[in-house]
Amino acid sequence: MALIDFKILPGIDKQNTTRGAENRWIDSDNVRFRYGLPEKVGGWSSLVDKSIVGVVRNQHSFVDTTGNRYIALGTDKFLLLYFEGQLFDISPFDTGLRQTSCTLATTDDSTTVTITTGSNHSLEVGDIILLDSVTLPSGTGLSASNFEDAKFMVNTVPSPKTFTITSSAAATATISTGGSTTLEVYTKVGPQKQTYGYGWGVGPWGGTVAGAVTSTINEGGTFSDSDTTLTLTSATAFPSSGTIQIGSELITYSGKSSNDLTGLTRGTNGTTAAAHSNGATVTDASDFSGWGVAVPANQTTLEPGLWSLTNFGEVLVATIANGETFTWNAGATNPTTVRASKTTTDFVTGNNPTASRLSIMSPTTRHLIHLGTETTIGTPSTQDDMFIRFSASEDINTYIATSTNTAGTLRLQDGTKIVGALQRKEDILVWTDNALYTVRNVGQPFVFGVEQVGTNCGLIGKNAAVVVDGIAYWMTAKGFLSYDGTVKTLPCAVEDEVFDNFDTTKGQQVSVGLNSLFTEITWWYPANSDFNNKAVSYNYAESSEVPGGVWTLSTESRTSWMDSKVYEKPYATKFDTTGTGSFPTILGESGLGQTKYFQHEVGTDQRNEDGSVTTITSSLQSYDFDLQGQEGTASKFVSVSRFLPDFKTIAGNATVTLAVKDFPSSTETSSTHSPFTITSSTTKIDTRARGRFVNVKITNTSANESWRYGTLALDIKPDGGR
Repeated sequence: MALIDFKILPGIDKQNTTRGAENRWIDSDNVRFRYGLPEKVGGWSSLVDKSIVGVVRNQHSFVDTTGNRYIALGTDKFLLLYFEGQLFDISPFDTGLRQTSCTLATTDDSTTVTITTGSNHSLEVGDIILLDSVTLPSGTGLSASNFEDAKFMVNTVPSPKTFTITSSAAATATISTGGSTTLEVYTKVGPQKQTYGYGWGVGPWGGTVAGAVTSTINEGGTFSDSDTTLTLTSATAFPSSGTIQIGSELITYSGKSSNDLTGLTRGTNGTTAAAHSNGATVTDASDFSGWGVAVPANQTTLEPGLWSLTNFGEVLVATIANGETFTWNAGATNPTTVRASKTTTDFVTGNNPTASRLSIMSPTTRHLIHLGTETTIGTPSTQDDMFIRFSASEDINTYIATSTNTAGTLRLQDGTKIVGALQRKEDILVWTDNALYTVRNVGQPFVFGVEQVGTNCGLIGKNAAVVVDGIAYWMTAKGFLSYDGTVKTLPCAVEDEVFDNFDTTKGQQVSVGLNSLFTEITWWYPANSDFNNKAVSYNYAESSEVPGGVWTLSTESRTSWMDSKVYEKPYATKFDTTGTGSFPTILGESGLGQTKYFQHEVGTDQRNEDGSVTTITSSLQSYDFDLQGQEGTASKFVSVSRFLPDFKTIAGNATVTLAVKDFPSSTETSSTHSPFTITSSTTKIDTRARGRFVNVKITNTSANESWRYGTLALDIKPDGGR
C-alpha cells in the first residue's frame, strides 16, 4: 500500500473539465480560502427583530460629533436609519403632492377605503402614503386612531382624484363621502427590479400617457391575472388594437368587439400580470411619454430604485437615482424623529439638481458632486447622463459658479451614461458604461481635472465596484477588471460559470462587498433570476500565485454589504420576494417583499429575527484525481483502502464523500461505506473503492458545524486491468 498526499491549490476552477482542473477544487458553496486552506464561511445573525419592507440596495455608515454611530439604508420605497439596534423611518415626503381636506368613503363589511382628493393626486398602485389629521365620517364603525399617522399602500386608482387603501378593520356601513384627512406622499424611489421599458418615469411608476383615453373595468367581478378578454364600460375611444395600462400592469390586445378587448397578452414590457378590481381605471397606453420622447422598449431599461448615500460631517446626504437630493442632520434635536428633506435644519439642499444619476462627496475638498445630472438646475428634462455638476467647497447648496466660489461643471465623452463613482484618497474614479475616468482637484481656476484612464472597461452597475487600498475592482458585462494606475483584467477561473448565467440586463442590481477581515471581494448577481441569487468571491491577497486567481462560488444572496469599519463586523441585507416586511408597517401591502438585516462573521449559522436558527450548509468538491499516475500504480485500475482526514479545525460533524470513475465522462459511484461522518476524533476511514479516477467532496448539513480542511491523503495500490 502507498499513502499518497494530494496537494490542491486554493480557489475554484470552473474553466476546465473535472479531469482537466488538475490540482484544483471545482465547486463550492459557502466556502472561503484562508492561508491557502478551505473552510466554511462564518455565520450571520439578525440585527433587528423586524424585517424591512422592500429591497435594500445601499448602506452607508457615519458618526456624529458625539460619537453616535448610524447606518442609512436605501430601499426601493424608503430611506431608513439604523441606530442602537433600532430602525427609524426618515424617508422624505414629496411636498408637491401633499393635499389637505381629502374625504373618505367606506363600504359595509369591507376593508377598502376610498379617498377623494381636491385636485389630481398623481398616485399609482404601489405608492406609499401617510394620513394625518384624520376625522372619519360618522357611522363607519372604524376608529380614526387606526388611520392617524398610519402608512398605506395605494391599492387601486379608479380616477385621477380617487384612490383606495386597505384599513385594518372592516367598516360596518356604506358611507359615500365624508370626514377629512391630510395626505402625505412618500417620495418615489423606483422599481423593485430592473426591467426593459419605455424610459425613466414611464409605466410601472411615475409615467404619463399622452392624450390618455380611459374607461373602467366592467366585468361584474374581478379581472383575474390570466384573463385574455376584458370588458370595458366603453371601448368606443380605444383603437382596434394596442396597449392598455391597469394599475402598474401593461397589457397588449389584438382585437376589439363592442366593449370587449380581445387577444390580451398580460404583463408586457417587464410588468407583472395582476388581478384588478371591477371598476378599476383602464388607460389607453399605446403612446407613452417619459420626459417628452417615446423610446422603444427594446432600447431602454427601467433601472431599479437606487440611492447614493454619503455624509457631509454628521449630515447624511441622500440622492435618489435620477431624482432629488435630501439631507438628514444627526446634530438636530431628536434627530430620529425628523425626516430627511431639502430643508434639513442648518442644511438647505433646495438648490441641488433635481435629476442626477448619482452623487458623491469629494474626499479632500468637500464638494458635493452630482453625476449624470441637469444642465439647467431644476429642469429634469435637461438631464444629461454624461454631465457633472459640483457644489462650492464646504457648501452643498451652491452650484452656480462665481468668482468667489469653486462650483462648476464638467462633461465626459466616452460612453452613453455615467454608471458609478468611488472615492480614493486623492481622487474620484468615475465609470461610464464604456470607460473609466479619474477626477482630481487641480485648484483654481478649473477646480477639478478629468483624465480618461481606460476604455472598453465600463461598469455593469452602480454598486458593482469597490476600492481596496487604492486599487479598484469591478464587474463589467463580460468579466472582472482592476485599476492600480493601469486597467488590468483579473484572471478568473470561474468566469464562464458566472457570465454564462448572469442576466446582464439587470446589472444595476449587482451588489459588491468588501470583507477586509478575510481579504475577500464578493459580487452578488442575478443568475437567470429577477433578483440576486448567486455570488462569486475573489481573494485579492492570495490570488497572485494561483493560476486564474483564488475564486469561490456561493448560492447565498445579498443585495447590499457594508464592511467592518464603523462597526466591528460586516453588515448585509438579504431580500425575500415571498415574505412581508414588518418595518415600516404598511397597511394593504402587497408584493413588496422583505429584507433581512444581518451582522456577518458571527457563529456558525443564520440566527433569524425571531430567534430561530437556520443551518448554513457548505460544500467543496475536488477535481478527478488520476490514480494511475501515482508511484507503484501503473496498472489501469487502482483500489483505495483508506482515507486519512486532515482537518485543521472541525466543530460538530463534517461529511466526506469519496467517488470513483472508470472514465472522465463516466457516472461516478461512491466508495464503500461512503459518505463518511468525520469528527474531531476521527483518525482514519477504511473503505473500498476501485477505478481510474477519484474525487472528494466535503459538506456539512447541520447546525453548529464548521470545518477547515488541509491535505487529502489516500492509501492506494494497483488493482489489475479491469
